[in-house]
Amino acid sequence: MKNNSTPSAPPCLPPDSELIDSHCHLDMDAYGDDLDAVITRARKAGVKRIITIGIDTVSSRKAVRLAESHAAIHATVGIHPHDAARAGAKDFTELARLAERPEVVGYGEIGLDYAKLYSPPEVQRPIFTRQLALARELDLPVIIHDRDAHQDTMRLLGEAAPLAAGGVMHCFSGDIALARQVLELDMYISIPGIVTFKNAATLQEVVREIPMDRIILETDGPFLAPVPFRGKRNEPAHLIFTAARVAEIKGMELEEVARLATENTCRLFRLPTTGAP
Repeated sequence: MKNNSTPSAPPCLPPDSELIDSHCHLDMDAYGDDLDAVITRARKAGVKRIITIGIDTVSSRKAVRLAESHAAIHATVGIHPHDAARAGAKDFTELARLAERPEVVGYGEIGLDYAKLYSPPEVQRPIFTRQLALARELDLPVIIHDRDAHQDTMRLLGEAAPLAAGGVMHCFSGDIALARQVLELDMYISIPGIVTFKNAATLQEVVREIPMDRIILETDGPFLAPVPFRGKRNEPAHLIFTAARVAEIKGMELEEVARLATENTCRLFRLPTTGAP
């Protein structure tokens, strides 16, 4: 199957099955012209709920508004490491206020990013620690971003442990040794569309080796579209391809992977396990 061709028979779920996109950025401009169609396509593909992720105060506000307007959407709030240098006391006060909304189910995306260095590491680290503490005060699970910063990320998570409300390593990019460290903190590991790439042997090994009860699924849309949409805009409907690849690696039925990943997501974010809108 070529990366840029759409298969004639894409994977599908029975009507009574469900997937949850645990990490998408629906507030971004990439969805500005057709958000309603994106949500409709997701539902038709069996992705009945979406968690839209805040990355600064502006996007956190937008995420909450989206969740208020759509029963199938939940929101998180937080400050991404890229924006750590611009974060101040007023931001944390506003995020705490937003977190009081019933639509908010998690705190993040927070963490460390040493790849692009939009904010210096010495600024990122205390902002990360402060947000871990705030998430604890708010009793919210944390959504962790870790890019080229495994050692410091795990050290700071370890210092904050135990994570009373739990957490997930979003868009997991490490090896099986790192995955085991994450599991030791009783966190979940989120698998993105990268797992469908031919050169993703390390991530595929992680999926093969870790227990299914610690896996959740995400698009990270509009980024990281899975094969056969690689290089194009990602959207929640494409999550079915990630789920199908996980099922293939695990030697499981797609419906069972969907059921377990949904249960895990509901457990982490305290969502109802039935009755998706």
